Order: sequence, then structure tokens, then C-alpha cells
Amino acid sequence: MISACGGGSSGDTATTSASAAGGGASGGGDVQLISSGKLTTCTNLPYEPFQFTENGKVVGFDVDIVDLAAKKLGVTQDIVDIDFAAIKSGAALNAGKCDVAAAGMTITDERKQNIDFSIPYFDATQALMAKKGSGITSLADVKAKGLKLGAQASTTGLDYVTKQGFDPVQFADSPKELLGLQTGQVDVIVQDLPVVLTWLKKPDIGAKFEEVASLDTGEQYGIGMKKGNTALAKVINDAITQARSDGTYDAIYKKWFGTEPPKTS
Repeated sequence: MISACGGGSSGDTATTSASAAGGGASGGGDVQLISSGKLTTCTNLPYEPFQFTENGKVVGFDVDIVDLAAKKLGVTQDIVDIDFAAIKSGAALNAGKCDVAAAGMTITDERKQNIDFSIPYFDATQALMAKKGSGITSLADVKAKGLKLGAQASTTGLDYVTKQGFDPVQFADSPKELLGLQTGQVDVIVQDLPVVLTWLKKPDIGAKFEEVASLDTGEQYGIGMKKGNTALAKVINDAITQARSDGTYDAIYKKWFGTEPPKTS
């Protein structure tokens, strides 16, 4: 496993040192990266506004957060699109497909068994989305009206509604879930609130659909890493902590969500 030193590589035998390239990260030892000069990120596209393709380039909130760590290491970020199930299970990290996983991924005890997480970088909640005028204001309404509920596979939104007694139609990714709602395969969907709000900003979607309920699930997102990769975890945690203290985090948050981050974050 090889990588390049920040500010220049001495060849294929170089390693990236968290203390040398980190600009303040120290005591983390050498960070071993799977590709020289790159911090490789596994994600699941698209998941706007966290990661999606725009003008041929992958951009988003998660991309900017990981870029902070890449800058500390003196490398560039390389993004790999992969199935979310392979990300949350740790399979992609264990197979050496990426150094980190950033996919709007909630930190859970179950996932902690397979991967290590950074400190939280985003406070999340779930939302219900349905046609305007549906009369739905809660999950209880969905059940009472006998409506079809949709959810994205392998997500905490799916887990949440399943624990509430629902057996939702599962979609492989968020675009397919939205399409399922638009084509009437389901009557209502559960999805992360920021994703729903981003969808509703699009005129063709906002004209017909709306957020009908917010589900306060108390979730937080984290950057995933292979278990035991403490050196890389330190660099990422230092990058997040520094960004929160120097105003960089606020600027990134406002760039993608249009508001200042909640003071409780």
C-alpha cells in the first residue's frame, strides 16, 4: 500500500505522513493510501447535495469535507462510485477499493462493527415526501390510509420505518426511489431531509410534491474507514475539528444548504 508525500513524491515507495503533510496533524503515524498521491473515496452516486455529478465532475458537501483531509495530506481526492451496501458493510474498504467512505452515511452501532467512523460532521434527520394535497402529516397517516411507502435500500430511513411496523417498497438508490414516487409505484417515500429539500428545489418536482413530515431520528453522519486505521482517522478528525473552529465548515455548509449550520451541531 503506497502513497505520495505532500509536496512531492519520491516514487512508488513513498508514504504519506499525517504529521509531515498534515499541517498540524501529529502523532498519527504514517497514513498508508491505496493509490500514490490520492485519497480515494467510495461513495454512492447520486445523493444530492452530498455527492452528485455536475458538469462531468463529482461535487457536493461530502466531497468538500473529504477535500479538507486530502489537503492536510498533501494529496488530491479520487472518487469511486460503488453500491452503498458494499460501503456500509466495510467490504469496499476491506477490498482496498478506497481509503475512506463518504456517502451521507449515518453512524450506527451495527455499522461500527464493520468500519470505523470519524467524529460526526453532519446532524441528520429523515423526512416523508408525497404529492401535494395528500393529507399526510405523519407515518401514522400513511398506515391509517393504507398507503404504499417507499424507502432506499440499506439505509437508516428503511431501518426506521421498518421498526415502526412498515414493510416498504425498497429502491436500489435515491433516484430510483424518487422515480417510484413520481410514477405512482408508491404514495410516499422516506429519505434524508436535506436530500428531500434539494429535490423540492427543482421546479418540476416542487410543483407536484412536498415534504409532509419530518422524522427526528437523531442521526449523525461520519466518514468511514477500514477498522483500525487510526492514523487516517486522526487526520480526518483534525480536519473536521479545524474546519469547525476556523469558519471553513460554516462556509461549506452554507454553500450546499443555503443556511448557516444549526448552532447545536
